[in-house]
Amino acid sequence: MNGLDSLYQQVILDHAKARHGDLVLDGADASHFERNPTCGDEITVSLRLEPGTDRIAAIGWQGDGCSISMASASVLTDMAVGRTVPELLELTSAFRDMMRSRGAGEPDEDVLEDLVAFHGVSKFVMRVKCGMLAWVAAEAAAREASAAH
Repeated sequence: MNGLDSLYQQVILDHAKARHGDLVLDGADASHFERNPTCGDEITVSLRLEPGTDRIAAIGWQGDGCSISMASASVLTDMAVGRTVPELLELTSAFRDMMRSRGAGEPDEDVLEDLVAFHGVSKFVMRVKCGMLAWVAAEAAAREASAAH
């Protein structure tokens, strides 16, 4: 394992241990539940928009699963707050593209920021759903919240 892979693995482990956003979000505009039937990972992502806007004011999640899915949810929390719904959807799409790459290419760190740590995960097809689980739930919750506003 090279130094960069080791660093990325450490980012995932750190987020899995110190989960950012692992909480019940009071006053959520929308929540969405997702489950990975292959491994049993489950998560509910809730978000609240700033009043009268499509900007994400807060995000929280509750779930149980492997280190990859829980770390990905933690990174989601850090990256979603302050973005607009379209910006979150765009980021989710870029993350999905990277996760479907099977490790090919170089991810754009300017766009994906800490999500580049999951590039190595994309090499393992059975783990892609783990990494995407929280993002799929957030995507659905964001669309629902935006449509209601």
